[in-house]
Amino acid sequence: MFKLILKLVAMPFALVLTLVAAVFNFLLSVSAIFFGIASTLVFLGAVILFITGEPIGGAAFLAVAFLVSPFGIPALAGWLVGLLDSAGGALRGFIVG
Repeated sequence: MFKLILKLVAMPFALVLTLVAAVFNFLLSVSAIFFGIASTLVFLGAVILFITGEPIGGAAFLAVAFLVSPFGIPALAGWLVGLLDSAGGALRGFIVG
């Protein structure tokens, strides 16, 4: 009886986690396009700064380009979305099992 009550309480949380993870996954895939374009433009700016003799500015631009590239902040966001999805999956497994 107590397990049934826990499953009923867990159902809305599983639904919310699943929906939030789906929305964030969609937003992440859409923003990846813009982050890729921004990363390319910032990288080109870094190259221009290196050519014009501004190595400190070029290095700063390279750091920013790495952060907005698919290996920086978007990768961290994807990891967090994966955690949300895993939490929703664990709750769904508890409800079904």
